[in-house]
Amino acid sequence: MAAADPRTPASPTRLDRALNRVERAGNALPDPAALFLILLFVVWGVSALLAPLTFSEIDPRSGKPLQVVNLLTGTAITEFLGGMVTTFTGFHPLGVVLVALLGVGVAEHTGFINAALKGLLGFTSPRLLTPMLVLVAVVSHTAADAGYVLVIPLGGVIFYAAGRHPLAGIAAAFAGVSGGFSANFIPSSLDPLLSGLTQAGAQIIAPERLVNPLSNLFFTGASTLLIVGLGWYLTDRVVEPRLKQVEIDGDINEIPRIEDLGPRERRGLAAAMAAMVLGVALLALVSWPAGSPFRSPEGSLTRSTAPLMQAIVPLIFLLFLIPGIVYGYVAGTVQSHRDIIKGMSKAMSTMGYYIVLAFFASLFIAAFGKSNIGALLALKGAGALQALALPSQVTIVGIILLTAMVNLLIGSASAKWALLAPIFVPMLMQLGISPELTQAAYRVGDSTTNIVTPLMPYFPLVVVYCQRYVRNTGIGTLVAMMLPFCITFLVVWTLFLLGYWALGIPLGLQAPYTYPS
Repeated sequence: MAAADPRTPASPTRLDRALNRVERAGNALPDPAALFLILLFVVWGVSALLAPLTFSEIDPRSGKPLQVVNLLTGTAITEFLGGMVTTFTGFHPLGVVLVALLGVGVAEHTGFINAALKGLLGFTSPRLLTPMLVLVAVVSHTAADAGYVLVIPLGGVIFYAAGRHPLAGIAAAFAGVSGGFSANFIPSSLDPLLSGLTQAGAQIIAPERLVNPLSNLFFTGASTLLIVGLGWYLTDRVVEPRLKQVEIDGDINEIPRIEDLGPRERRGLAAAMAAMVLGVALLALVSWPAGSPFRSPEGSLTRSTAPLMQAIVPLIFLLFLIPGIVYGYVAGTVQSHRDIIKGMSKAMSTMGYYIVLAFFASLFIAAFGKSNIGALLALKGAGALQALALPSQVTIVGIILLTAMVNLLIGSASAKWALLAPIFVPMLMQLGISPELTQAAYRVGDSTTNIVTPLMPYFPLVVVYCQRYVRNTGIGTLVAMMLPFCITFLVVWTLFLLGYWALGIPLGLQAPYTYPS
């Protein structure tokens, strides 16, 4: 059956009506940056109301009854204004994200990331086209939003070139890039970003508690295999068979073809990969000796006090910077050092909104922690959950489902976790669940519903990609196409985390399942 005439108005389905309600509800919310400002005022007001009250909960940090701090006194307001600049500049996620993206920006600007992704897909047999595409989509997370602007449209191109339905390629790539957002075996800027917010939440209860940026690395690495396997099955057995009846009526002449890597690109890619391997080998060689300066005083490479762990973000920066520069000079995309600086500047120019968001988020998190409201909610919530006597596994499933629902209205992973970490992390710590496990649960819920929410910033762009092949593609079309991925990822990935936990497999570096460990 051919696609319906786009000029013929179709009556909205129940799904369309539900999505319209979600979209209206999401549009009614303030911008995340403004939301943090509103919440800051709410914290001030609530702190003034609760400060005179006496609570029976014992503050684990002092061993005394918990006391809410009034942030509307003259002294508190003066301290807030005097420390505003340092509160912002000392906001942990800000520096680590910007530093990591400086290196990624160079790798993107010189063409290294583009060439590497094309190279991965270029040697893939048709039978393994789907899993390789999903794998590349997952790996693209290391380059921030490169997957949305490169891998997803490329998925449609390579499927069309292979004689398969292009929308199936877009769906597979979208599922890997966005539905499997937290699945990756390569560290990315998301790891230190989330861990910084997790650490801020944990320190509401335990001021000295640190969270390693790679505390979920083993779990996200194993999740890569899960997402690739599920994406492969769903694309080939569920989604693509349903698309066989959808006519490709776009302007085929305007659809780009995959171009093989040219001789200069191949030489550049080979040189860049050699530089990356050499750099990793050199790091291993320097770090391995017992007296290595990268080890902690106790001789460990993985403790939070080890210089190697403290240098994770600069190492991510170098991991992209050096190969990017090598590729640029060998492939001829870089003429001088000015091109390198231009790549860094271009990456930073895209971070303006995040910097604004980080400013208000830093003020809210600092006020929320200082007021002791977060600690009070954590202790009250922990008491309620303990009274229910629910198994820890049920609590973790609840965190995943709640995050998945919130994700339908707030698309930014950092904005959501900045709101939820100060509540979830200390509350679950009081139930004996570690911050690292809470963060892993959040990552599962945060990823799986990305692909069905029109409020996700790149969702309209994916609709446009689809319309290049099927003109009457709309939001409902894309949501219906992605629902099998969303539901399956949510259910199976949740069960996977519970099984991973039951087997006691480490989540990552310095990542216990319990608190205190």
